[in-house]
Amino acid sequence: MISSVGPELRQGRGSEKLAKPTFKRADPDKSRLLAFNLITQVNREGAYANIRLPQLLSESKLDERDRGFATELSYGTLRMQGKHDWAIRAKIDRPFETLDGAVVDLLRMGIHQIFEMRVPDHAAVDATVEVARSVAGEGKASYVNAILRTILREPPDYEALEDLSTVHSHPEWIVSAFRDQLKDEGRLVSLLTAHNTPVAPHIVCWPGKSTTDEILEEGGELIPEGRYVVRATKMPGSYTAIHERRAGVQDLGSQLISEIFFNTAGDSDYLNWLDMCAGPGGKAAMLFNLLHVNRPKDNFTANEPTEHRAQLVSHVVPASHVISHPGEELPQLSARYDRIIIDAPCSGLGALRRRPEARWRKTQADLKNLVALQRTLLDSGVELLNPDGILAYVTCSPHRSETTAQVADFLYRHKDFELISAAPYIPDSAASMGLPKEDGTIQMWSDIHGTDSMFMALLRRKSASR
Repeated sequence: MISSVGPELRQGRGSEKLAKPTFKRADPDKSRLLAFNLITQVNREGAYANIRLPQLLSESKLDERDRGFATELSYGTLRMQGKHDWAIRAKIDRPFETLDGAVVDLLRMGIHQIFEMRVPDHAAVDATVEVARSVAGEGKASYVNAILRTILREPPDYEALEDLSTVHSHPEWIVSAFRDQLKDEGRLVSLLTAHNTPVAPHIVCWPGKSTTDEILEEGGELIPEGRYVVRATKMPGSYTAIHERRAGVQDLGSQLISEIFFNTAGDSDYLNWLDMCAGPGGKAAMLFNLLHVNRPKDNFTANEPTEHRAQLVSHVVPASHVISHPGEELPQLSARYDRIIIDAPCSGLGALRRRPEARWRKTQADLKNLVALQRTLLDSGVELLNPDGILAYVTCSPHRSETTAQVADFLYRHKDFELISAAPYIPDSAASMGLPKEDGTIQMWSDIHGTDSMFMALLRRKSASR
């Protein structure tokens, strides 16, 4: 796991006297300043942490250690800000909603260093106040200083908290949904804990372009459940193969989904493949390269409805294989396909450990709209699929409404389709993972499999002879 402590090792709380800072020209620690910039851009401007962080790091002059610290601080603060907000509310003398956004993010960042990282109390407070002076001015910095010192004198009683939503920093509706689905409080706590546990990036070695041996020469750890995956031990952008776009960053779960889908080809002759919702391109790149190496006569098309995301796909798949049309418009085109993967827009509840802000951006109303969109995309897939063709329905969510309930609804409406088991297509490397479920679908869980909680159902159109 990539993990880095701050410039100082964590000391016991209360072991040192906290002196008030002497105000002078602001000189913020650069790693903390970068972390604040990411946090506030995500919370105030709608940026995506996994996209914006690499950009900020590439623009910085931070060394590897400080990059790791900035990553841990920013991602951790974004994940745990629900818990940190509870601590802030208990100490402020005004409604939380009236606080300046920068002050809120600075307080969250300071609290995260104090209670969740190996940073001494004085360093956590003083360094956060120094960032506050730089980005918010002396007045707001003094307020941040006062609140953080109050929290140090009177620490939050986290031990007495019984509300899992606050303890594990998840919106209540998400905790409730998982509780209803798992029906096991121990599993629920296990899953919520997994969402808050930092994980090292997984590097995918695209077949024919890079190898695990090449990556390992620069640093990393093999993950035995995957043939093309290495766990990074340094920042991904520093690997030559990633810099040259011969490898990518992709969770093992997504890699396995691509490999399972590819394996449905078996010994078939020529097949026409479609990735209907390809952006930002991870699964499309894996599929394209698997086909290019193993089935070069097959045709592969990556469709991404959003143009700027289609451009991202064209960075990892030749542009001649990339198109951009809304999913519901594809049936109007003349092409028909033997294999279609619909990696549908979803709540993203399966990737909460890697996308720290995702839990705060989705609501139950969003979920309802997403389920309707998934239904529409599946219906478009039906119109595009040849007889005996296989449609793979995939979500990065374990929520029942986006997974098994969606599949049941599909099969009820489309009697000419059948659910087939993914068992024959599981790679040998993943045999120990206990996949698929009894019904033949794939459901990975972050706390059990060490992957994003990916779901996959293989739906085959029956031929006239069946």
